[in-house]
Amino acid sequence: MDSPRCLLVTAALAATLAGVLLAPPPGAVAAPAADLPQPNAVRERDASREASTAAGAPFSATAEALGAQTPRLDRPGGYPRRTELDAPPVNPADKSMKLGLAPYHSLAPRLNALQELSDRVSVEVAGHSAGGHELYLVTVTAPESAGQAREQERMRERIENHPAAAAGDRRIKAAYKTPVFINNNIHGNEWEGTDAALGLIEELAKAKDAKTADLLAKNRIHLNVTANPDGRIAGTRANSGGFDLNRDFITATQPETRAIRQIAIDKQPAVMLDLHGYVNGTLIEPTTPPHGENYEYDLFLKNAYANALGMEKAVNGLGYTADKDGVRPAVIPFRDQQEGWDDWPPVFTPQYMPFHGSVASHTIEFPMVVNNNAYNTLPAQELRRRAAINTDIAGAAMRATLDHTHRHRTSVIADQIETFRRGAAGEAQRPVSAETVPGVPGIGPEDVFTTEFPRAYVIPAGAGQRSATAAARLVDHLVANDVRVERAVTSFRLAGRSYRAGSYIVDMHQPKRGIANVILADGRDISADVGAMYDISGWSLGLLWGADVDPVASGALRVPARSVHAAAPTGHVAPHGDLKLRLDDAKELAALNSLLEQGVRVRRADDGSAIVPGSARGRAGILADRLGVAFRATEEKGTTVLRRTRVAAAVTPGELFALREMGFAVVPVSTSSMNAGFDWSQADVLYVSSGLDHAELTPAARAAFEKSGVGVVGLGEQGAAFNKAAALLDVTAGAGNGDANGVVRVRNEGGAITGGAPAHTFVYSPLWFTALGDRVRVDQSYGTGNPLVSGHWRARENGTGGPGDAAGRASVVSGTSAAGAPVALFGTEPLFRAHPKGVFAQIGRALLAR
Repeated sequence: MDSPRCLLVTAALAATLAGVLLAPPPGAVAAPAADLPQPNAVRERDASREASTAAGAPFSATAEALGAQTPRLDRPGGYPRRTELDAPPVNPADKSMKLGLAPYHSLAPRLNALQELSDRVSVEVAGHSAGGHELYLVTVTAPESAGQAREQERMRERIENHPAAAAGDRRIKAAYKTPVFINNNIHGNEWEGTDAALGLIEELAKAKDAKTADLLAKNRIHLNVTANPDGRIAGTRANSGGFDLNRDFITATQPETRAIRQIAIDKQPAVMLDLHGYVNGTLIEPTTPPHGENYEYDLFLKNAYANALGMEKAVNGLGYTADKDGVRPAVIPFRDQQEGWDDWPPVFTPQYMPFHGSVASHTIEFPMVVNNNAYNTLPAQELRRRAAINTDIAGAAMRATLDHTHRHRTSVIADQIETFRRGAAGEAQRPVSAETVPGVPGIGPEDVFTTEFPRAYVIPAGAGQRSATAAARLVDHLVANDVRVERAVTSFRLAGRSYRAGSYIVDMHQPKRGIANVILADGRDISADVGAMYDISGWSLGLLWGADVDPVASGALRVPARSVHAAAPTGHVAPHGDLKLRLDDAKELAALNSLLEQGVRVRRADDGSAIVPGSARGRAGILADRLGVAFRATEEKGTTVLRRTRVAAAVTPGELFALREMGFAVVPVSTSSMNAGFDWSQADVLYVSSGLDHAELTPAARAAFEKSGVGVVGLGEQGAAFNKAAALLDVTAGAGNGDANGVVRVRNEGGAITGGAPAHTFVYSPLWFTALGDRVRVDQSYGTGNPLVSGHWRARENGTGGPGDAAGRASVVSGTSAAGAPVALFGTEPLFRAHPKGVFAQIGRALLAR
């Protein structure tokens, strides 16, 4: 932190940081030119198939239970809000210390000292990481009485829920404090935002000038000091569960993500920064096309571009140069690049925030690489020099944003209100143009992405609903994202269709229609719009979470309904006879695995369902209540006795999480663990998708696997390669474009794996299977024509690998090997990042077929 624009730590604060080096030593050497990223360096891609074998902590709670652990942050009372943080034990292995940055264990003492130093500083615990570390949310603002804080909350609520009235509210214009949110260190080995935030907090806490006093009188600055303490400590991009948190928005599997989501809802930031590394020169969003079609993008671009210009000026004004320091001038992708750094998917933090009112949100990528290979090979002195520059640049971006927001606070809040007003009124979006966004150069037709919002969505109840369990999960997820949902109190008709009482209605005339549409809409095929995407391009929860969802294009909504804060219970147990549990959903698999773990004798029916003896009715009742699953009366006896499946899994972190969410007993394996002598008596099935290469196994490891006789479930390129090398199923795998991803139509053939499965699934680097041998059956095929519903899937330059090559081909096959072992192969991604929950069961059912 000992860089030109960083303040010195006070003696009182320094005392709390004994033994922690915060400044690079003098005489650091200049960065070698060869180590600098190229000018248009692209962010690290999340290559799911290249992820190392997951070895996360055992799954111990459902996502819903973990969500309940995230506190709301709109507690009563004024500011300051004193929280005496417990200091973690000193951890000499904390990776940040090598860089001269603040280790996690130093944060609590430092924040405690800052609260003592100034009545402008308040600290709250926003939640806990996957590894159990506290997440510190700091608010810096002028002191407020309890009454003043209540008035701020009333104005915040009025802006969201009554935006038309808020637009003319003089009190809001005069007295509402503009919320600014600064999110730091969401990638654990991109450290420096945390240290810049600490410097900013101290500066604002100590400043005596009138400008700072006015800033804090009219703004609230919220800082998530480290969004990923697990990764900060370990020096990893992911959290301790192996998740890239900046890909988890919309799904929100991880507690850190849910904590940020709650901050977005409770604080309603108008402006937001997300601090990252490392791109040289400093990258400052807004982005290249395509732009998210559910945004009020004209309002967003107006504010984001203006703020980006201010940050660019501040960063370049620090005086770092390429020749002297290795630092190139800042880059604004919207202005300086054509494509490859888009804001299309709402899985990133800054791309999620606009749905909760941010009219300017930015990823900032500071320039000097200090992680991965650089961390392990460069001298500590050089790493500290680089980290100090990054901290300086992050601080400059923060201060420029506060200055811009303060100077334009009236228009920023007016545009936030207008965002919500358009949604509530059901107005059409305004396409960006030189007229609608004056002052932003270079706007062209390639920047125009809008959508036609439906009048409503209906999530049917009763016979019109594929899965009441999945529907309830979807409703709860909508509510968790602050979407208004109602439940019909009588039967009704809409758009020519009849619906039962108890059906859920999402009226799209609501302030947060954007996030509602993100979650429920099919999405769009953008393959023709751009040549390359940065990350995924399709994500529809309406198609992938297992519930039937009906869009209603237009018409009046005259349905007697009540607002809901949670889905109605869906659990049921028939009072007499044996019980049938369908296995169409992850929660139903979890219920089955729980019964099997308890020693209940369960049989499998021909359609893949589970037949549970009536003697287990009491246990079934507990699971029905806890998981919301239904046990129906049946006279079927089933054919095959099921046993609890022990899975040896060479998988990605998202897949490991999903397997444990379904209740499977999982032992992670890899090429190295098998070569070390894996004990196959621990496993019934081998699941291969990542981290296991048959060609790299020793002869002894291959022989041990062959002797085990375990079944195999293979997914994607590595699963298909393992199948071929081990001579299991006689099939030929065809590969699509490696960057292709999205939601696809499929045809399910029924049976044990895909019976009753949804008509859509997810693909990433899709595969298909041809030349099927005698012992192979097709369980699922890609749709005919163009199977892609939403996403990005182009053919390669030579014309191969496009969706036309996959059309009608087998996407899931199964059979038996020559040795008699059951095998299933997937060319799809049913567990991708633990996201497409409605198709988890296909993998679960394949694992049971042994």
